Amino acid sequence: MRIHARPGAKRDVIEGFKAEADGTTALRVAVRAKAEAGKANAAIVELLAETWRLPRADFTLVLGAGSRRKLFHLAGEPMALLAKLEGWRRQWMERQ
Repeated sequence: MRIHARPGAKRDVIEGFKAEADGTTALRVAVRAKAEAGKANAAIVELLAETWRLPRADFTLVLGAGSRRKLFHLAGEPMALLAKLEGWRRQWMERQ
């Protein structure tokens, strides 16, 4: 899962989707934690795990530990994850 991080924000929130320069789409995530010593990365995992009701251990940062552009791997059965995330996306879009 591609994430565009915004550390040092006023609140922890999933802000939406962001078109990246390479043509991909990333989930834009703001967290209050500063981008130091992995605090923002941990806050992103905490927010996503809580939002999607997944164990924090299911998230692995693959790329971008020191960057705003991140790539996370989500462990689990692919079709179940896809259904969960698609359901969340539909609810999120309805609230916008």
